[in-house]
Amino acid sequence: MRRNLLTSVAFATLVMGSSSAFADMEAAKKWVSDEFQPSTLSQEEQMKEMDWFVKAAEPFKGMEIKVVSETIATHEYESKVLAKAFFEITGIKVTHDLIGEGDVVEKLQTQMQSGENIYDAYVNDSDLIGTHARYKQVRNLTDWMAGDGKDVTLPTLDVEDFIGRSFTTGPDGKLYQLPTQQFANLYWFRYDWFTNPEIKAQFKAKFGYDLGVPVNWSAYEDIAEFFTNDVKEIDGKKVYGHMDYGKKDPSLGWRFTDAWLSMAGAGDKGIPNGLPVDEWGIRVNGCSPAGSAVERGGATDGPAAVYSITKYIEWLKKYAPAEAPGMVFSEAGPVPAQGSVAQQIFWYTAFTADMVKDGIPVVNADGTPKWRMAPSPKGAYWEEGMKLGYQDAGSWTLMKSTPTEKAKAAWLYAQFTVAKTTSLKKSHVGLTFIRDSDVRDVSFTERAPKLGGLVEFYRSPARVQWTPTGTNVPDYPKLAQLWWQNIGDASSGAKTPQEAMTALAAAQDKVLSRLERAGVQGECGPKLNEVKDRDYWLNQPGAPKAKLANEKPTPITVDYDELIKSWADASK
Repeated sequence: MRRNLLTSVAFATLVMGSSSAFADMEAAKKWVSDEFQPSTLSQEEQMKEMDWFVKAAEPFKGMEIKVVSETIATHEYESKVLAKAFFEITGIKVTHDLIGEGDVVEKLQTQMQSGENIYDAYVNDSDLIGTHARYKQVRNLTDWMAGDGKDVTLPTLDVEDFIGRSFTTGPDGKLYQLPTQQFANLYWFRYDWFTNPEIKAQFKAKFGYDLGVPVNWSAYEDIAEFFTNDVKEIDGKKVYGHMDYGKKDPSLGWRFTDAWLSMAGAGDKGIPNGLPVDEWGIRVNGCSPAGSAVERGGATDGPAAVYSITKYIEWLKKYAPAEAPGMVFSEAGPVPAQGSVAQQIFWYTAFTADMVKDGIPVVNADGTPKWRMAPSPKGAYWEEGMKLGYQDAGSWTLMKSTPTEKAKAAWLYAQFTVAKTTSLKKSHVGLTFIRDSDVRDVSFTERAPKLGGLVEFYRSPARVQWTPTGTNVPDYPKLAQLWWQNIGDASSGAKTPQEAMTALAAAQDKVLSRLERAGVQGECGPKLNEVKDRDYWLNQPGAPKAKLANEKPTPITVDYDELIKSWADASK
């Protein structure tokens, strides 16, 4: 295979070009041949990239840097393997800390507020793009790569190859962050049960249409009821038609800020995010947030948002295991792999690696999965042209408060973790694609049958409809913490869905108002609309949308194998 070819002559040319770098290039050769396979590059091309890193890192040899990311498999690989390789090849020692996602945001906030250099680079979600673009406390990478960071920017970085670059681009068109991992929230289901002739016949007899991938929430609800109350048991084991979690905990916030309102149809059309109203219900005028409440033209407490919370609570109580309402995200995540859940509407592809392990109840003896992933069903208010779900894009971010020399060394490490030499192997470890060239590589064509639709999804044009939080959110850390507290009140029954969302909208607008008064976010900072009667806004085109007379339209399903074929045809 071409990627395994590296002639001794080519290697000698690369190594002997600089005698002082000999040991580093020897280390690079070992890492390239022993660890960084497969790659979309030939080994000769990989060694050229490594030669560039050795030379670019020369001024920083012996320096120690600190970076941080949340704890997921992809970042564990970076911390344990890539940081070690980078040190052996460049002489720059990296401490790559792994902490909780909330802790990452907290450290970032502290550095923003104090100016103290806590970390030399952060991997933080692109959900903060609206924050970074407004506060101007991070180095925008477009200017960095052309200016101070030019001498440490990899010539073969190929930014156009990154599938999430639109997520990390600010309203000014500048790139503020560089993705290092991505995963989407999709629909997950038991393919073996959905294709079972007896189960299919039983479903058709009751509902009058075919059991398949639900295209809308109406069908999802029917399927949830069917498996919970009609099928009840499979192979002597109790089964459930739905899985979720509901404990009042910070992780409950992600369940909703990660595009649940837009999946219901609460926002406006627009990719990557709805404009003028986004999936948090925040309206912008130009680039300035103008309000969350319906009275200000927002949709956080509008009929579609209330519908989304109502359905969430209803399904959790009726169709999920009895313990699910008391679970947090980390407790609920492993449950589908235990074999008793028929489908899950809100499932992260970051769980794929855990779902394909040999010997677990949802994997066949030959290593193929009994389950599949598919597009998320759409709520009653959803319209063509809207985003369809959430995509996480953990991205390298350089703070302006980091000294330039430290930032340069950290930028070298950041690029090392996403370079074409290392990125394909990293994708195989964590299954969190960042490069189009990686997901289209032959090694993933070969592996695709064991990954339940992940490769097909990321090769399909549909992938652009799953996007992170966008630029309408001006201060992610301050606003995100409001969600779990208010929605937790609805989940626990302390408030109705309408009461909870009204309180959330008011709390968000209070933060926006404070930011407006402080005037710290420049021309794209919040400028709140004057309050008007709800009916005024509900009668305007687009979001916020008036309540539908029928929130359960005709259920629609699609055959999974036909769906996958359409993806494959569209990606050619």
